[in-house]
Amino acid sequence: MGGVPESHTGWTFLTNHARVLAAIADDPNVRIRDIAAHCRLTERAVQKIIGDLEQDGYLSHTREGRTNTYRIEPGKVLRHPAEAGLPVASLLSLLVEDEARRKHVDGPLDDGSPAADEAPAQPSSDSGAPRLL
Repeated sequence: MGGVPESHTGWTFLTNHARVLAAIADDPNVRIRDIAAHCRLTERAVQKIIGDLEQDGYLSHTREGRTNTYRIEPGKVLRHPAEAGLPVASLLSLLVEDEARRKHVDGPLDDGSPAADEAPAQPSSDSGAPRLL
């Protein structure tokens, strides 16, 4: 078992629960060890987060041999009242899309979208406000 990942101080935009769920959305057969490394958490912390997500109905798993296959409930709504009615699938689509962009930094994605290092926010032609890509 590896050491504790490098710690982070200060606040972040995403919770560890969101990071773990996004890692699972990216690979439903991912190992807890790999989630921990990707999210910079301990394996024990990932186990607890998965337990939380399963208890609240966001996630379930089946065990086949030594492999867990996770299933995310995409229609389950986010917990905070400010996001009332927003399904977890909406959040995950953004996070998984970003992860795909990071993996393809050498060029555009298959859908013609620019890679993460190619596309700063640009003003849209209709409002002058920054457009998120």
